[in-house]
Formats: sequence, C-alpha cells, structure tokens
Amino acid sequence: MTKKLLASTTAAVTLAGLTILGCSAASATAKPASAPASAAHLTAYSPDDGPTQQVIVTGAVADYGQAVSVNPDGSVNPEHNSQLELKLTHGTFRLDIASIDKAFVAAMAGRFPTDPATCSGNLTVTQQVPVVTGSGTGSYKGADGSFTLTIALDEVDKPTAGQPCNGTQAFLSQAIVITGPGTLKF
Repeated sequence: MTKKLLASTTAAVTLAGLTILGCSAASATAKPASAPASAAHLTAYSPDDGPTQQVIVTGAVADYGQAVSVNPDGSVNPEHNSQLELKLTHGTFRLDIASIDKAFVAAMAGRFPTDPATCSGNLTVTQQVPVVTGSGTGSYKGADGSFTLTIALDEVDKPTAGQPCNGTQAFLSQAIVITGPGTLKF
C-alpha cells in the first residue's frame, strides 16, 4: 500500500511539474494579440468650474497630474463640452466628456439650487465616458477603454436681497468632483 501511495504521489508531482514547465514555456514565447483591459479608478477635483482640475488615476494606472478641459485641437475649453485631457506624470490621454456635460447642463436647468431657501445645492450625473481613440502619449500610447463617471457639484450661492435664489447668483463656495471606475488597456 505504501509503494502504491508513493508511486501515485510521485506521478502527480511529476505531472504537476510538467504542467508548470509547459505553462512557463508557453507564456515565455507566446504573447497575446492585445493586452486585456484592466480595472482603473479616476478622481478629479476642483474648487471651481475652471478648465483645470487635479486628477488621480489608480488601479491599472497609478498616476496623477492635471485634468484640463480641451477641444479636439488641444485648445482650452472653459465650457467643458468636448474632451478632458488627463496630463499625468507618465503621459496623457483624453476622455470624451461631451455627452456627460450635456446631461449635467440639462440637469442644472431649472433644478438648481436644490434648496432655494439657503441658496445652496448639490447635483450629480453619471454616465459612461470613452477614452478618445488615438489620444494617448507616453505610457498611455494606444490607450483604449472607458470610465463610468459621476460629476458631483456642491455649491453655496450668494443670496440677493429681495430676490429668490435661482442659481444665477455668484457662488460663494463650490466643489466639483468627477469620479468613477473604468477599464483601460494599452
């Protein structure tokens, strides 16, 4: 009985060793046609609605820098209605934010501020945002994928004496956060 157990254990170990060697040899020589998509998470934040924000990307990308609202030609776009260029320490890539901006502007119309009595409010919009094809540079050359981003706005507006607060007054304080998960491949 002991010889049979020893023989089957030896056979199992030998088979496992050959399988591991076979996998190692195959992985050393074979390369996938394209890299699989990897999970990433993006957070951009700003104390105002200017064209630049601080950005951090984690997961598949561990990088940080500035996010700048731009037009397709690279010029700054203060309206935020085209692309968001992520200028990270290891390269850049862009996100197509036109659709989420349109949804955000539509949500603001007539519904902000959410508390007219205090002249303050918050608003969130979530939408899938694709990476702009061909926009990657440096480590992000060939970047492809998308993020499901949420734009969150918290704002306190300046009340105007004798007039109802309707969201058109100057803001006293504001925070805009864009955050969400995504998948990227390079």
